[in-house]
Amino acid sequence: MEQLTLSPEIKTNGYQLDREPFFHAQRSTLQAPRLHVAIVDEELPYPATSGKRIRTLNLTLRLARRHRITYFCHRNADIGEARQAAVFFADHGIETVVVDRVVPPKRGPKFYARLATNLLSPLPYSVASHTSPALNRAIQDYAAENAVDLWHCEWTPYFEPLRRLVAARRLVMAHNVESLIWQRYCETEKNRLKRWYMRRQWRKFEHFEKRTFAEADQTVAVSFEDASLMRSRFRAGNVAVVENGVDVSFFQPADERRQLGRILFLGSLDWRPNLDAVNLLLNAIFPLVETLEPSARLCLVGRNPPEWLRRKVNGTPAVELHANVPDVRPYLAQCGILAVPLRIGGGSRIKILEALASGLPVVSTRVGAEGLSLQAGDHFVLVDRVEDMANALVQTIRGHKKALQAAERGRRMVLCRYDWDVLAEQLETVWIRCVKNDMSEALEWAVRGRKPSDSSHSTSDSSPLICPKG
Repeated sequence: MEQLTLSPEIKTNGYQLDREPFFHAQRSTLQAPRLHVAIVDEELPYPATSGKRIRTLNLTLRLARRHRITYFCHRNADIGEARQAAVFFADHGIETVVVDRVVPPKRGPKFYARLATNLLSPLPYSVASHTSPALNRAIQDYAAENAVDLWHCEWTPYFEPLRRLVAARRLVMAHNVESLIWQRYCETEKNRLKRWYMRRQWRKFEHFEKRTFAEADQTVAVSFEDASLMRSRFRAGNVAVVENGVDVSFFQPADERRQLGRILFLGSLDWRPNLDAVNLLLNAIFPLVETLEPSARLCLVGRNPPEWLRRKVNGTPAVELHANVPDVRPYLAQCGILAVPLRIGGGSRIKILEALASGLPVVSTRVGAEGLSLQAGDHFVLVDRVEDMANALVQTIRGHKKALQAAERGRRMVLCRYDWDVLAEQLETVWIRCVKNDMSEALEWAVRGRKPSDSSHSTSDSSPLICPKG
C-alpha cells in the first residue's frame, strides 16, 4: 500500500490533490457564507481508487477550504486504509465521525443468507446492508448537540439514517439512478432465479428512490440524463446537475509512444457492471479482435479483482491484469485504446474523461458513454451493440491516426467543461441555495446556462456542443 506523505502536494493512487485547491470559475454574484455541512457516506473516500471516491474526494477537498465539513461514515474495511484516510482527512481540516462497523462483504455463505433474508425487508439489499444502528445513533447524537446547516447524503442508500432529521435541510447526491442499474441487471441476466431476485431489487429501489427524492430538499444528479429520469419517473422536484470531472492538470498527454494494439480496460474490479464488461471482453470481444489482429493485447487495470478473474487472466497469454496500481497514468499513456463495453450502469464514466484528458482514443457502448456531453464520431467511437465492439476496436487500431485526432478533440472538450474546480463551484452554489431555500439561481448555475431538456447532452446527438465559460 502506498505510504501517505503529508507534503504540500499529496499524491494518491494516480491523483494529485493540492493542499490548497483553488476555484478558477467565475464566481456567482451571491456572497458565499461559510456553511457547516455534514456528509454521510459509506466510508472515507481515500485513497481515490474508484469513480465514486474520485468524485467525492475531489469535490470535498475543494469545498472544505471554504466550508466546515463533518464526515460521517462506517470504517473502511482495510485497517491500513482506514488509518491513512483518517490522517488524510484530518490534515485537510475535515472532522470525521467514523463508526467502527464495516459494511458486510459480498461473498461467502453469510452473504447469500443476507440476500435471502432481504426478501422479507421492504428495503433494497444495498440499503439494508449499509444501515446500522451505530451510524444512526452517531448522526442523531450529533444533530442534537451541533448546529448543521446542511446534511449531505453522498450516496442514495445513505439517506435512510437521515429520515428522522425532518427539521433539517437534506441533500442527496445521486451518483446513479440505482433502480436503472438494477433494471439493466435484470434485462441482461440469463439465469431465471437470479433474474427474479434482481427484479425484486429493481422494484424495491424504485420505491426507495421515489420516497427519497420526495423527502430530500435537494437532489443532485451527475448527468442531465439522470436528472431527466428523476423528474419523469420519480417526480423529483428540486434536481440540480453537477457533472463528473477530471483533474486536467494531472491527466495530460504523455510523450511516451503508444502501443497501438494494446487495449485498456480501466475500472473497479469489485463492481458488478465492470465485471460484466470484463467477462464480455474476455469471452466474446477480445478473442475476435485477436483473430483479426494477432498482436493485440488486453490490459485490465483496477482495484480488488476477484480470484476467478486472476485465474482466468493467468491462463490467457495475451491478457494482463494490473491490480490496485498506485498510478493509472502510465497505462493511459502506453495503451492505444480505452474500451468501455458496459451494458449495465448509470451516472457517467470518469474513466472516459481521464482517457480523453490523456489523449487516449475511446471506444464505448452507448451505456458506457451516457451522461457525458461528448459527440459520438467526433470525440470517441460509439457502438450501439456490444457485438459491434470487436470490429470497432480493430478499426481503431488500423486507423489510429484518425482515432488520435478524435481523442484530441475530446481532450479539448474535457478541458473546457469537466474541470473539478468549476464543478466544485457549482456544488457550492447548490449547497448555499438549498440552505437558503431558494433554488432558482443554484439550478441556473448548475446547468451553466444549458437546459436539462437540451438534446445536445445526448451522446447520440449530432448538434454542436458549446463549452461553458469559466
